This record gives sequence, structure tokens and C-alpha cells, in this order.
Amino acid sequence: MDKKVSRLRRAAATRRKIAGLKVNRLAVHRSNTHIYANIISPEGDKVLVSASTLEAEVRKELANNNTSSSNVQAAAAVGKRVAEKAKAAGIEAVAFDRSGFRYHGRVKALAEAARENGLKF
Repeated sequence: MDKKVSRLRRAAATRRKIAGLKVNRLAVHRSNTHIYANIISPEGDKVLVSASTLEAEVRKELANNNTSSSNVQAAAAVGKRVAEKAKAAGIEAVAFDRSGFRYHGRVKALAEAARENGLKF
């Protein structure tokens, strides 16, 4: 089994558990250059809120701090932004779906920033 297949297997197990809870989920995807966060409806058919390092506001903030889009500070900025957007949309609680990625580094920074800015999970 290669690395990607193992990650997707772990992700599927997590998504089965979250589907049983019938709550919004905060799905995180991490690539080598960017990080993405989406809040998805319990049915899994709609993306309610999204944020990523590709957004103009996040890029501007990272440029002001002389920061890359692929580091912990960028992930924290995305976590803060997704929490702010969720609050504006009336979403307070979500289930965290790390998509099979280990909970450390960028994924952990995004989760902690979202929690600090009022998102509960």
C-alpha cells in the first residue's frame, strides 16, 4: 500500500464516523504548496464555508508577513479565516475531518486557530 492509499483509507474511516453524527464537518486538505479548509453540510452535498491559502485576503496577509503559503503560519491564517466565515454563516460547532493526515504541523495549526477563533469541535 502506498502513502496516498493509506491516507485515503484512514480518511474513509473517519468520514464514516462523522456521517453517523449528522453534523457539519470541517474537512482539511493539505498539499505541498497550499492548505484548504471546507465546512461541509451533514448530507455531504454542499460546501457551506471554505477558505484556503489561494484566497486574495489570505495571500495579502501572508505577503505582509513575508510568509510562504505552505507553512504553519499560513495554516493558522486559514484556520482563523474559516472560523470567521463560519461564525458569519451561523455555524458554531463542527466535526474535524483531517482527511487521513496526521494531526501535527499545518493540520494542527489550522485546527487550533479555528478553535481560538470560536469554532467548536
